[in-house]
This record gives sequence, structure tokens and C-alpha cells, in this order.
Amino acid sequence: MSTDIVSTTGSSTGLGAVIGDYVKLTKPRVISLLLLTTAMAMFIADGGAPGGWLLFWTMVGGYLAAGGANAINHYVDRDIDGHMKRTTGRPVVAGRVTPNRALAFGIACGAVSAVILGVAANALTAAMGLAGLVVYVGVYTLWLKRSTVHNIVIGGAAGAFPPLVGWAAVTGELGLYAWLLFAVIFYWTPPHFWALALLLKRDYAAAGVPMLPVVHGEEATRLQILLWTVVMIGVTALPTAAGVAGLFYLVSALVLGGVFLVLAWMLWRRPSVGMARATFHYSLLYLALLFVAMAIDAA
Repeated sequence: MSTDIVSTTGSSTGLGAVIGDYVKLTKPRVISLLLLTTAMAMFIADGGAPGGWLLFWTMVGGYLAAGGANAINHYVDRDIDGHMKRTTGRPVVAGRVTPNRALAFGIACGAVSAVILGVAANALTAAMGLAGLVVYVGVYTLWLKRSTVHNIVIGGAAGAFPPLVGWAAVTGELGLYAWLLFAVIFYWTPPHFWALALLLKRDYAAAGVPMLPVVHGEEATRLQILLWTVVMIGVTALPTAAGVAGLFYLVSALVLGGVFLVLAWMLWRRPSVGMARATFHYSLLYLALLFVAMAIDAA
């Protein structure tokens, strides 16, 4: 059967259901945090509120860039998604969207995002959006995810591009502070994702994905979460040390990081599913509040 024919198994009817499936391809829940870091980077770069239309179109372009990468991810990972409980209902795996259409949709989203970001902002902004897509698809999904335990450490850099998109949209360049924002997310990603990996260890093992807890065990993973959290807190202090952020941000970063460290310590010393879940959920709140603190400090 051609991959252009949608299977009737698990299919849904109606325009709303079709649109819903294509929206699901973009993984909107994942993108929400990426857009927040993009927006906050724009506020930081501006030292206040950026222009409304610039903010709007940068959000639209950023969503399409990240959404396009996620849609292509659905196409590439369709063979392993069927082996993991949390991904068996995805549109491509369930047969509601054909692989070829998911791929075409992802490429189209990436192309439209480049046009929007290039016209509404500048060429550098468009380039950063596409760079994030390429790193996520090419480096993480196609190369590292199935081949090395270091997949999320290196490939996680894809999630650090949104602040660069926001910064470039406002300033047309990438200064020191922009790259420090990139570094913060880069070092935040391993402890954040490994906490999730502890919860999904069986899924990753069933799919043959060499995530850290699958390859080296849960104890080693918990230790790495703790160590990376310590390093991450040090990295979050760099904006103030470099003179580009103030005392309000530094105090906020240390308080937020202190809570993260306590959770990582408790996860290491008294491991449980509940602690892993608490650490993962707090990591999301942590990054959001950290970037909001940066924006308030800059204003």
C-alpha cells in the first residue's frame, strides 16, 4: 500500500480532526516553552517591550520553525514511536497522517518560517530559525538519538536556538548575552531531559534508543542529573559575572537554582518515580521563571 494512502485504522474524520492532527505534528506543548524563551530574549535585548508586530511575527515564525522540525521528527521516528507507549497515538504512527505528508508539512513549515522571519525581522533571524531546525533534525534525530548515550547532551543544543532567534530579531546581531542565553539552555537540557528519561526508561529500552538510564542505569543517571545541575547553576551566574545582567537576576537565578539542586539531590539520595516526576516538572517551571527574571532585570 502506498504511504500516501491513510490507513482506516485509528482514522478520524472531519476537517477539525484533520487540522488537529497536523497541529499535533508540531508538538505545541513542547513549543510553548521555546516560544517563551524567544519572547523573553526579545524583551531582554530591547531592555523593555519590543514592537508588537515584530514580537507577533517572530512568535509565528519561531513556532513554524520548531513545528516543522517536530513534524519531520514524526516522519523520521515513525518506526520507533510504535514501540513506545506515550507515542503510539501520534498521527503518523496511528495512520491518520501519511509519512510523506508529515514530511512535506514539516519542510513547508520550515520554509514559511524562514520567509516570515526574514521579512518581519532580518536574515540572521531566519538563519537562526533554520539552524535550530537543522540541528534538531539532522544532528539529534537522524544522527545522535539512536547512536550514542550523549544524544541529548549534544543534540539538545537545538532547543537553545530560540533565544538567538529572539535576540537577532531585535538587534540584528548576536552579542555576548545572546550566547549566554544559549549556554543556559544548553546546560539545562541534560538534567531536564534525563529526569524525563528516568520516567520513560522502559519506552526507550523497548524502542532501542540509547538514553542514559537505558545504557548506564538509573543510579548513574541520577548522579549525572545532580552534577549537571551544579554546572548549570554556575552557568546561570555568568550573565551577572559578565556585567550584562544585574543583581535582581543573580538572586533570582540562585534561588531558582537552589530549588533545582535540592530536588536533584533528593532524587539522587532517595530515588523514586515521584521525585523524578517532580524534578522534571520543576525543570520546566525553572527555565520559564529564569528567563522572566532576566527580562525583568533588563527592564
